[in-house]
Amino acid sequence: MGVAIFLICFPLIVAPIMYLIRNDKVRGRVTYVCGAVITAAALCLTVRWCAGGMQVIKAYDPAEWIDHLILAGEIVLAVIVTILCFKYHRGIISLLAIVPTGMITYLELKGPALAEVNAIYVDHLSILMCLIVGIIGVLIVVYAVGYMEGYHEHHTEFVNRKNYFFMVLFLFLGAMFGFVLSSSLLWIDLFWEITSVCSFLLIGYTKTDEAITNSFRALWMNLLGGTALAVGIVYLAYRGGNVSLQYLISLGTAGRVIAIIPIALIAFAALTKAAQLPFSTWLMGAMVAPTPSSALLHSATMVKAGIYMLFRLAPAMPGTTTGMMVSLVGGFTFFMASIMAISQRDAKKVLALSTISNLGLMVACAGVGRPETIWAGIFLMLFHAVSKSLLFQDVGATENATGSRNIEDMHGLMYRLPRLAIFMFVGIAGMYLAPFGMLISKWSALKAAVDNNNIILVLFIAFGSATTGFYWTKWMGKLIAFSHRSGQKESDHMFPEEVLSLTVHAVLMIALCVLLPLISKAYVDPLLVEMFGTYTDVLSTSILIMLVVTICFVFAIPMLSMVYTRNLKMNMKLSYMSGINAGNNKRFIDAMGDKKKIWLVNYYFEDFIQADRMMRYSQIFAAAVLIIMICVVIGGVL
Repeated sequence: MGVAIFLICFPLIVAPIMYLIRNDKVRGRVTYVCGAVITAAALCLTVRWCAGGMQVIKAYDPAEWIDHLILAGEIVLAVIVTILCFKYHRGIISLLAIVPTGMITYLELKGPALAEVNAIYVDHLSILMCLIVGIIGVLIVVYAVGYMEGYHEHHTEFVNRKNYFFMVLFLFLGAMFGFVLSSSLLWIDLFWEITSVCSFLLIGYTKTDEAITNSFRALWMNLLGGTALAVGIVYLAYRGGNVSLQYLISLGTAGRVIAIIPIALIAFAALTKAAQLPFSTWLMGAMVAPTPSSALLHSATMVKAGIYMLFRLAPAMPGTTTGMMVSLVGGFTFFMASIMAISQRDAKKVLALSTISNLGLMVACAGVGRPETIWAGIFLMLFHAVSKSLLFQDVGATENATGSRNIEDMHGLMYRLPRLAIFMFVGIAGMYLAPFGMLISKWSALKAAVDNNNIILVLFIAFGSATTGFYWTKWMGKLIAFSHRSGQKESDHMFPEEVLSLTVHAVLMIALCVLLPLISKAYVDPLLVEMFGTYTDVLSTSILIMLVVTICFVFAIPMLSMVYTRNLKMNMKLSYMSGINAGNNKRFIDAMGDKKKIWLVNYYFEDFIQADRMMRYSQIFAAAVLIIMICVVIGGVL
């Protein structure tokens, strides 16, 4: 599997080269070439795997020096984290790097003899993740070439460290490929920690006090998960003499007691990486970073690592305490984050909270662990990766054009900045409008929860879906609302790289909707058979085709309307304002002769919801659930 090894190593080699290139034009061209190579390699791996019959491939028995290199990487990361923690006077956090690294080091040097493990593992799920990272992740990196140019033009107060920024982006891509293509938990642990450190470095890019605080919050929460992962690996190694992820899953599926604690600890680690309550605040804090960081962390890669791991463990979780813990935390996160999103005006906050919410639904699907919920979860992951990456990039471009990312300032964006508005419309429609993949997936997850008699999860999904529709509808309404200001055309100032990335994302979004029946039949169904051994269709092919036809109308009607009304002459009238309109629809004189100012805005329920307080209470509840259930799992075994 030379292509798989190339996908892991090539971005890691490119990363230091990016740091050394100081010329923006040269760095941009190198980024294009290297990004194209990575995408081509991901597609090549996919084609070769399909040509081989889409069978599971276990390959590459690493030499001893490779294992030592992996261990050396762990130690280097721990040293880097320790130095940075003491530099910023947060030395206590370094323990979360030192302790697990010490455990892994002792295991490898003084631990028991372990069974040989094929380090590379290629199947349907790993190929799917490679495509997400190799296409969506690379598009985000290409988008960053143009975006970072405009970012530093608008933010001259920040030191220009674009070479450092692109170095971390490529390091991140290499770590993600390593994570999803590895079978050895020792390899997975290294790449897991690299993604944690990369997210820390990206969030702290601007070096402001807020950025540093938020980056360390992300670091300690992810390192806490990494510590749980390391403990699970060491436990499995001493009790089972093996560190293969597939070996652990087979033990769990067979109901072996030895697998209970490692699965629970690794599931806990996945919850931290997927930003589930009570760990959601690290993802909210990531918004201080430049938009490409937000897109990469929130949509395509970082958070999907936790989801990927939970999907791996899903066959071993049905009917277990760990499965109950995962589904309960995921459902609760889906519901609470969707409520908190209602009160937000900042578009990036809405996207961050909706990301946490949708990740919660994917987590709940994994916790239930039935084929139909994983079917829903796979499509949720696909649609979410494309649509959220599209929306984050679009909001960044809109902020560069208008100077604001407040949803209220997007009033009439369809007429002021039609190109950006159309991209935004496609992204939002893909997230929640019927009958798009996200909605189909929610329906499937709800049906599975009903069939499983999981009443609490049914309530979370039902009410969470309702509140999700509420805040997306408000946002979409702002885009298409016409006012006097809507006739004022503006320039979007997008760089060619931004246009390319947004266009490809939009095309992919539409293609996923149209090709949903084919993707389900040709790829997702075999994936489920591979995971569970059997699978029954959630929706028949005829129903899926009918939904695709409806999707075409959903896209066609607003687009045709916009084309028809583009040159239509309009005679705008002044609005009645319970008084004398001052002539600009912004001021009026009331019945008492007083001059008043009026704003036309959405209602955000800010006094009622109070998102900060709700987040604190939600964290307390979720932390209590996790602590109790982890204690039950460990106590039941010991």
